[in-house]
Amino acid sequence: MSNRVLASLENPWRHQCVDIFVRANGSFGFEEFRRDPEDGGLWQCMNRYAPLVFSSEAQATDAARASVLWLAKI
Repeated sequence: MSNRVLASLENPWRHQCVDIFVRANGSFGFEEFRRDPEDGGLWQCMNRYAPLVFSSEAQATDAARASVLWLAKI
């Protein structure tokens, strides 16, 4: 079973986002994505944060805001 996205937070220009997700085991996490015109506008995983494990959606969201610079500013 794959992760289920609970929230997708995009920057104002809609070319970066952070997904907050819950895993099949009930733990939570987040990942940062970006899309560029040269990639056909497809979302590309940055693969930096997904391995981190949190016990709640709120903890994952707080960690995302503390870790992803552009997200902390919006």
